[in-house]
Amino acid sequence: MDTKENSPAIIWFKRDLRVHDHMPLYLGSKFGQIIPLYIIEPDYWKLPDTSGRQWLFIKDSLEDLNDKLTALGAPLVIYKGKAEEILEKLILETEARSIISHQETGNFWTYQRDLRIKSLVKKFNCDWKEYAQFGVKRGLINRDGWAKKWDHFMSAEPVPTPSSLVPYFKKPTFNIPTQEELGLKDVCPGRQRGGHEEAIKTLNSFLDERGKNYQKGMSSPITAQWECSRMSTFLSSGTISMRETAQSVWLRQRELKHMASEGQPVGSWRGSMSSFNGRLHWHCHFIQKLEDTPRHQLEAIHPFYNDLRDDPFNNPEARIRLKAWSEGKTGFPFVDACMRSLNSTGWINFRMRAMLMAFSSYHLWLDWRVAGSVLAKKFTDYEPGIHWQQVQMQSGTTGINTLRVYNPVKQGYDQDPTNAFTREWLSELVDIPDSFIQEPWKWPDYEQNTSHEYPHRIVDHLEAAKKAKAQIYAIRKKQGHREIAKNIYDKHGSRRSQNSRTKIRH
Repeated sequence: MDTKENSPAIIWFKRDLRVHDHMPLYLGSKFGQIIPLYIIEPDYWKLPDTSGRQWLFIKDSLEDLNDKLTALGAPLVIYKGKAEEILEKLILETEARSIISHQETGNFWTYQRDLRIKSLVKKFNCDWKEYAQFGVKRGLINRDGWAKKWDHFMSAEPVPTPSSLVPYFKKPTFNIPTQEELGLKDVCPGRQRGGHEEAIKTLNSFLDERGKNYQKGMSSPITAQWECSRMSTFLSSGTISMRETAQSVWLRQRELKHMASEGQPVGSWRGSMSSFNGRLHWHCHFIQKLEDTPRHQLEAIHPFYNDLRDDPFNNPEARIRLKAWSEGKTGFPFVDACMRSLNSTGWINFRMRAMLMAFSSYHLWLDWRVAGSVLAKKFTDYEPGIHWQQVQMQSGTTGINTLRVYNPVKQGYDQDPTNAFTREWLSELVDIPDSFIQEPWKWPDYEQNTSHEYPHRIVDHLEAAKKAKAQIYAIRKKQGHREIAKNIYDKHGSRRSQNSRTKIRH
């Protein structure tokens, strides 16, 4: 295709809904006229791992992004449909000479879509340039040197925000559909709101106030609501860059170090910030795994564990277990309280996510792909690279990780010692004494009390865990298991030392 001198560059926004530290936008501004494009893909929003709460957060963020782009001179252009059809139409109509975007490590659907786009732009002789926005590297053979590359990327100066932009379309198409128009039905009254301003406000409140006891408070769903950073949704949608986040943390660490050297009390702040800094590395470490092997969403990391568990699509009894788990009606109060909290807010802390997934995998023996998709829909901060790796870790299908079979009763006693969280979400148990709240089946009057509608426990958790572990360990003893596991570790295992993970940038 012959390009005209005034043909525009298409800046394709995907999961990078910001103008700050945005390489494609900065480079596109040098081209002259641009089309800042976002494509709403209805087929994506029909997937089993996407949901209305996720869309509503994106909708907030798109409105915020449009305000920022409009102030720079080029409002956001929004189209709805198949990405390849829309891009083909734009290339033909505008003779666009270049598409610029960030690399995306999304779910398997977006991976396949991007493969189709690569074929499309090649057909029309249009250049598609993709730039990294995380510490994730394409085409890695192994993880050697990965951590240093992450540090180097995050330490670089943020990409400047263009002072002005020149739009190609004078009256751009801008129409954001409602949740209902996309065929989504999802009630999540406690979800986070999107946008860069919300991201900055949330980050600053964590660094200046909420994060003091992060290292300790992140384990319990009671304290985690306040003391966790709550930045995951903003990072997964790209309303703030990882670099901006990391550098803000490093600045806070330097302030705390100076305060300590001056004899000022800093309490648990330094340990908490060091722990959170490690979590930022952890974020990209897990996304890198899905980048290297996109089929990890569909297939067990270790092939010996494929088709191990019950598939609710083909097993009516498994469907009953899945429904009870998804609705928070398993008969295990702490598990159900965590699930109901997640259903209402779109978020719960990491330890409880791990427990919920492990409970579905070991105690309910449900296929990790189905249960993992159910959880993904519930997370407003769904990040495929982290989610599917954790789903497999908590299900014991990686072949290289220690089995983590959480005792759902013990977790209740440990993480909700006053039963406040459990009672907040399980009003049916109002008449049950505190001493029996985590094990209501042990209350002598449980069978006689008809004032509650709480279900009986769906399984004997001790027997179910024992049986599940026996089956997993039997697989681990099979011939050839260890050799495959070693290859998995060589490709995906972390190479980062503790010292490198926690040091402060100067």
